[in-house]
Formats: sequence, structure tokens, C-alpha cells
Amino acid sequence: MAENKFTRQAQQRDKQQKEKKIVVRDAQPAVDEQLGRLEEDMRRLKVEFDIFFNGACRRPPYDTKGRVETTIKRLADERSLSFAQRYRYNSLVARYTSFRELWQRTTQDREEGRGPAGVARSTPQREAETRSTFVCADAHRDVDLIRNLFDALTEAKKRCDEPSDDLSFPRFHRTVALKTDELKKQLGCERVRFSIGIENGRVSFKAKADE
Repeated sequence: MAENKFTRQAQQRDKQQKEKKIVVRDAQPAVDEQLGRLEEDMRRLKVEFDIFFNGACRRPPYDTKGRVETTIKRLADERSLSFAQRYRYNSLVARYTSFRELWQRTTQDREEGRGPAGVARSTPQREAETRSTFVCADAHRDVDLIRNLFDALTEAKKRCDEPSDDLSFPRFHRTVALKTDELKKQLGCERVRFSIGIENGRVSFKAKADE
């Protein structure tokens, strides 16, 4: 009888451990998905702040900022994070903290009229012509930079009510890579400067040698 009792207890413990492992495994994809969304939202937030500080948008991207901070707080209370997930989360939080401090300083300078942002604000015509710039040396490999360029172009088109449904990142990446190679060869330069702005209510997308 005692032996059967011990056997049942051992089987019950094994069952509980297996169920616990299943729960943990099921939680992994959900956490990874949240981390992926957080990284994507942070990247988009950086592009939106760049557009705002360059004068192409009047309102700061508070909606995206709030979404990022909500996700950060939710993941901070998540106890099922693995070591790798916790490391990735901490890295993202550190990057966001650095971005946020930069945005706060830039916003303060803008409000007090210091620096280029203050000049752009005091001259509406120059503000309309302010451009977001991206310097690229190897468009084939620098996927993150091209992704930021793509997001900035898409955001500018959205603000000007220009269609962007047919604009896909893979095709855009290929086009930019070919254009970069072509300009480097024609102009004898090592890097190409792409710029996006809004002129007379329309999106302007230009490329030239980086001097």
C-alpha cells in the first residue's frame, strides 16, 4: 500500500512538472512576439520623432510613445521571461531610455528657441523645406537604415495623403540598393545621402553624393 502511495505521488509530481513545462513553452512565443512588437514600435517611434523635429509634422508622436511605454511596463512584470528574453528586453529598454533623453533635450531646445530646431520653428518656409537625411554606404547590407528610410518615406506620404499601398519594403530595398550602386559609380563617391521632405504639400525624395 505504502509503495503504491509513493508511486502515485511520484507520478503526480511528474505530471505537474510536465504541465508546467508546457505552460512555459506556450508562453515563449507570446513573449517573443511582444518583444518583436516593442522593437518595431521603437523603430517607428524614432522615425516619427525625426520627422517631427525636422518640421514635417506639428504634433509629437505621443500615441506611438505611449504604446511603447505600455509594452515596456507590461513586460517588466512578466515573470516567464527566459534569460535570453530578459537580456533582449533590458537591451531594448536601455536603447529606449537613451532615445527618450535625447528627445527630451531636443524638445527643450526647440521650445526655448535654441539650435536649428528653433530656427526652423521661427521661419515657416524653412520649416516646410526641412528634410530628413539618411547617409548610406552599403544599401545591400545596411537593412536597418533602409528600413528607417522606408518608414520615413511612408510616413511623409501618409501626411501628404499620397498613396503608398503599392510601396513594399523588399522592392524599395532593391531599388535603393541599385540606385546607391549607380550613384557611387557615376559620382565616384563612397556614400550616398538620401533625403525626404515635404515641399508645397508634396513628398520630395532625393539622392546625391555625400560630401
